[in-house]
Amino acid sequence: MPDKKFHVILIRPSKYDDNGYPIHWHKTSIPANSLSCLSGISLDCKQRQVLGPNVDIVIHAYDEGNTRIRPQKIIDEIRDSGAGALICFTGVQSNQFPRAVDLAKPFLDAGLPVSIGGFHVTGCMAMLSEMPAEMRDALDLGVSFFLGEAEGGRFDPVLRDAYAGQLKPVYDHTRDLPSLPGQPVPVVDREQVKRSTLGYGSFDLGRGCPFECSFCCIINVQGRGSRFRSTEDLEKIIRDHAAIGVTKFFVTDDNFARNRNWEAFLDTLIHLREEQGLKFTLIIQVDTLCHKIPNFIDKCVRAGVDQVFIGLENINPDNLAGSKKRQNKITDYREMFLAWKKHPVILTAGYIIGFPNDTRDSVLHDIDVIKRELAVDILSLSILTPLPGSEDHKKAVDAGTWMHPDLNRYDLTHSVIRHPNFPGNALDELYLEAWTRFYSPDHCHTILRRAAALGSNKKIATMNRLLVYGTAARLHNVFSLDGGFLRLKYRRDRRPGMKLENPLLFYPAYYAATFRNILVLAIKRWRFQSFIRKLWADPKRFDYTDAAIVPVGTGDFETFELYTATRGGKEAVASHRKMEGIKKRAKARVAASA
Repeated sequence: MPDKKFHVILIRPSKYDDNGYPIHWHKTSIPANSLSCLSGISLDCKQRQVLGPNVDIVIHAYDEGNTRIRPQKIIDEIRDSGAGALICFTGVQSNQFPRAVDLAKPFLDAGLPVSIGGFHVTGCMAMLSEMPAEMRDALDLGVSFFLGEAEGGRFDPVLRDAYAGQLKPVYDHTRDLPSLPGQPVPVVDREQVKRSTLGYGSFDLGRGCPFECSFCCIINVQGRGSRFRSTEDLEKIIRDHAAIGVTKFFVTDDNFARNRNWEAFLDTLIHLREEQGLKFTLIIQVDTLCHKIPNFIDKCVRAGVDQVFIGLENINPDNLAGSKKRQNKITDYREMFLAWKKHPVILTAGYIIGFPNDTRDSVLHDIDVIKRELAVDILSLSILTPLPGSEDHKKAVDAGTWMHPDLNRYDLTHSVIRHPNFPGNALDELYLEAWTRFYSPDHCHTILRRAAALGSNKKIATMNRLLVYGTAARLHNVFSLDGGFLRLKYRRDRRPGMKLENPLLFYPAYYAATFRNILVLAIKRWRFQSFIRKLWADPKRFDYTDAAIVPVGTGDFETFELYTATRGGKEAVASHRKMEGIKKRAKARVAASA
């Protein structure tokens, strides 16, 4: 039996809100996959006894999104146990890096080793010629960086070095990406599930992406070649989660449709559902070409997919081309959305504003076109951001372009560069205006009418998404996956350098805002439920139609503003017709020679 202990403290940090308070919730939306992955890797290290047979590795996993991190309390518990520890900040994005460093300082002052990994540190070192200032400052404090992915035994030497008190400044695996089959699978414990609003788990089946989008950092962190887990890994993940009551999953693959093993994975899930009797549902992320893959959508639905995130990004071909998103063809958009809408699936579209040619009028016009002509249920808006690790960021650094120095703003919901068409805070203001425009009460009702007309059984799930994106996001001023249920704030956790508020002012304002937000959400929910009851009781609900859900027709290219409103749209139609003509003539030649 082990007679020594060594604590591994895994922390997924949050970020600061605009007033300097860490974003905490009573419950978060979805568990962080990076935390689940490192939990699984740490458990594997424990089982393999990488610190020797007499050392018990004790793993603690905290998601700051739903857990207040109190460094001194953790330090005291470690000291009381008489054991050593390694503090790991996992999956740290650029907007979370300032918070991670602030949390690291008390641990470092207590003499505990601290390691930071994730997209920010890995992306910077993968793309930049030298380490940026914020990383050098963290190194000077004593922080160690883990670059790359920790599977394949890459975490073993970190643990051994930390246990020996000899943690290296940098562990660099950016050019040494691991093969995934047979590696430790993501692990989420029951406590983390309880801290999720809907009981979701998360896992990845593949990493990397073959496309070249200039705003994306995934291709430079996880690689442009795709790597995949095995079907055995997938079955183990599903069964392990089922054992603790988890039946809903977010598959974090950036683009599941480009996973060359997609069919084997879906067949495995179909087998588990239809022959083994396991019940589960999935959220996946795909591209706008997925409907062209034979059987892909049908098998996704049979496998339990009921929500899909689609990287729409923009409806202006010039903007898409400028960001190397050439694979997105607006001429495919309506066909793609309607192919999914043959099934009861909620569709979320990622959409970016702030491209070089964008103006306020053009952005709002495009939002209106999407509302009228595309069967989008949820629109997830982002501001074009040069994220560290992306080609856009590297070009900006090389050119000496001004970028906002506060990494906390790099969350895709704040402007961080100077845009020629949006002086001052104009782009931030447009972001809020576009968000409000899409989620107007009338359009939320239209989305529900479409669901009813198409025979969807996702009325409550659709309503909940509309509440989260359309109402809660504005109430809390949190517009990303950092959202959750019941915002928690702690006066003494305010960002260093910002003045602590007077408790006589802070607490009344906090409780009043909390009461107001709960009341507004309750009223909105009641109104939605009343509307839904009447709508689904109406036998004529199937008669409803509009431009977004009318079947694709031969005259679409002449009648829909999606294709006629911009020069790029007209050129896209001309190019599409040219390619279709080439294909038609080629088929005719083949038929004639047969």
